[in-house]
Amino acid sequence: MRRAYCEISDHGEISRILNSVHMGRLGTVGADGYPYITPVNFVFHKGAIYFHSAPEGEKLDNLKRDPRVCFQVDLPLAYLELSFNPERNPCRAHQLYHCVIVRGYAREVVEPELKAAVLTELVAKQEGHRDFEPVTVESSGFKGCCVVEIRPEKMSGKSDLLQNKPREGSRRLMARHLVRRGLPGDLEAVRAMGYEPREDGEID
Repeated sequence: MRRAYCEISDHGEISRILNSVHMGRLGTVGADGYPYITPVNFVFHKGAIYFHSAPEGEKLDNLKRDPRVCFQVDLPLAYLELSFNPERNPCRAHQLYHCVIVRGYAREVVEPELKAAVLTELVAKQEGHRDFEPVTVESSGFKGCCVVEIRPEKMSGKSDLLQNKPREGSRRLMARHLVRRGLPGDLEAVRAMGYEPREDGEID
């Protein structure tokens, strides 16, 4: 990674990001040799990525031909607008974010128990709770869908949180600006930067 200070080395943080995001992008190798990218709902379950699909389609054809895949998720946090920059320099606009890239091999899940467990985890992630009947092999629609497992060979994470800025200088100034602006994602970005927002618009 070119900007080593942005690299996420903690596997727990990578897992947290994967569990926080509902949609990911699956990259497969198309029949024409071009990358083919598909957005999918997914769940990170016991060290693997799982998603469900119709039993037929281009991405499944691609996986049968070549199981190598790349899977990506991103979690945008806060955007530092041009008006914050005294120079109003467009090149100084900045987006704070987390992202994870997974490289691995995909296969269709054929084990009925694992398929049911994964579908239950998918529903729980989307619903945000488990107040529903778990999926079983007898559930309506169970046989009509496909579940795919991506077993990671390599996982990498990146967070752009202005790590290259002095903590007690411009970085702190930017964090205070985000607290006072208060747009969606601003407070989460401030906490990710290592500060704690206060109600008076300051930070600890």
